[in-house]
Amino acid sequence: MQRALERSGYRTAVANDGREGLRLAREMQPDLIFMDIVMPGMNGYQATRALISDPDTRDIPVIMVSSKGQSTDLIWGLRQGAVDYLVKPVSAQELVEKAQALLAS
Repeated sequence: MQRALERSGYRTAVANDGREGLRLAREMQPDLIFMDIVMPGMNGYQATRALISDPDTRDIPVIMVSSKGQSTDLIWGLRQGAVDYLVKPVSAQELVEKAQALLAS
């Protein structure tokens, strides 16, 4: 995912877990976050809720990207505040198109 976005001209940063992701989001104020769900410590649902409830990060759109593909996972992700939900494997083209569409709006 990182390489696909960087090849398309996007600057990226990677967090290894939810807590690191929250820290990076606060420090870097990215335009967009792609959030995995299954992570050590704080999972993606928890991290997304924390981002959305923080006034400093609540306006950063979150797209969840996960191997969890059941409709209940998608619904739960959107309820946590994600603006979209992609099921792995995600093609490089789809990833870049989602970023372009969201950042253009």
